[in-house]
Amino acid sequence: MTPYTEAHGPTAQLDMQHLLHPWADMSRLGQQLPMVITEAHGARVVDSTGKSYLDGIGGMWCVTVGYGRAELAEAMHAQALKLPFYTPFGAMSNEPASELAALLAELAPGDLQRVHLTTCGSTAVESALRFAHYYFGATGRPQKRHILSRADAYHGSTYLAASVCGKAWDRTCFQYEAGFVHHLSAPNPYRRPKGMAEADFCDWLVEELEQRILAIGPEQVACFIAEPILASGGVIVPPQGYHARTLEVCRRYDVLYISDEVVTGFGRLGHFFASQAHFGIVPDMIVLAKGLTSGYQSLGALLISERLLQAVSGERAPSNSVFTNGFTYSGHPVACAVALANIRLMQQERICEHVREVGPYFMARLNELRRYPLVGDVRGDHLMACIECSSGLVEALPSAPDIAIAQRVDAHCQALGLLVRPYESMCILSPPLTITRAEIDEMCAILARALELTQQDMAAEVGEADKRKAGGAC
Repeated sequence: MTPYTEAHGPTAQLDMQHLLHPWADMSRLGQQLPMVITEAHGARVVDSTGKSYLDGIGGMWCVTVGYGRAELAEAMHAQALKLPFYTPFGAMSNEPASELAALLAELAPGDLQRVHLTTCGSTAVESALRFAHYYFGATGRPQKRHILSRADAYHGSTYLAASVCGKAWDRTCFQYEAGFVHHLSAPNPYRRPKGMAEADFCDWLVEELEQRILAIGPEQVACFIAEPILASGGVIVPPQGYHARTLEVCRRYDVLYISDEVVTGFGRLGHFFASQAHFGIVPDMIVLAKGLTSGYQSLGALLISERLLQAVSGERAPSNSVFTNGFTYSGHPVACAVALANIRLMQQERICEHVREVGPYFMARLNELRRYPLVGDVRGDHLMACIECSSGLVEALPSAPDIAIAQRVDAHCQALGLLVRPYESMCILSPPLTITRAEIDEMCAILARALELTQQDMAAEVGEADKRKAGGAC
């Protein structure tokens, strides 16, 4: 552990004494020295010691138009002076929320024309799952309440959202819904059974979904929730054709399909919405957050098919027809004003087109890192990617947990001026969407050097172990 010194500043000390961070290691509570980020510009952030880093994770998948954009700060300031907040409940509204809903409906695929605004990705997912239950309850089928998700999925940390998460690493001492939540296999081609072709793996995954629906009973299954690319679980890109085929199965058994685009939406894959433009599907619901405001404000959104809403509204509404879901800060006017300004900037600066241009270059440069024996896999799509480390590919080095190798790579990256996101055996990357080819080259050069240094570290440990063994033999 790096000891606290005055050079780290008073904020670090206050943090250690008083803050409980998301995903905090409780065994080290109050002992971990935080990196305090004090400013950011473009694709770089600066810590309290004055050190600058290339931000390889875009804050947390969030940053679309880059840091330090005056246009977003000005939109925030103007709206806060005009109307900082008012209740969104019932028939109350505000201009930015209504304008944002209309713009999202215009950009969205198919008939996803109704927008339910929330506070973040977790509450948007929670709302999607609750709407699925509401829909079937309002249409006289309350028994259709079971939810299907996948291993390695991440959908948030509110109760239902956390329950549908499938990352074993995240499951600790909390309680999770188990009665009506079910997890399918992760659609990870890198982990498919040895000797199985990817097309056969896709067949197996689709068959698994259908058989699980049949085993539970189609009359009891409400929805299937899926990230187009499993983000936090390791940037898992499902096999070709997986999405269209799983949607077809859901349609066959009247199971609602929820596309969690918290990460893949708003330009990360080169489109405002990836479901149709990138994967060829129009789901029943789409969940958004993160890039919606470029991370400048907290905001989430749920888009719902008109087909579903028409079945539960107007003359078809149930006797108890109030949709009792929402949050104090749903449709917050300042957050919505920032989202509108962010979308305008993305359109003016052709951010999605930029991602489609530099994304393949980013993936090509990362794939060059396969030359290092510590790299087990490189995967991703446009500006979301993952390098998975594997000690099993390095016969000359001692057996070590893959997670420990990835942590070493992450530490070397940080020392060299690059922030990546560590998760288990993986180094995850999701840079700001404004990243340039020169910055991609810089990022890949640092990653290469970090892999070299990690191999040197481990080779040195082999030498020390051999010396100790030789000394013991004498």
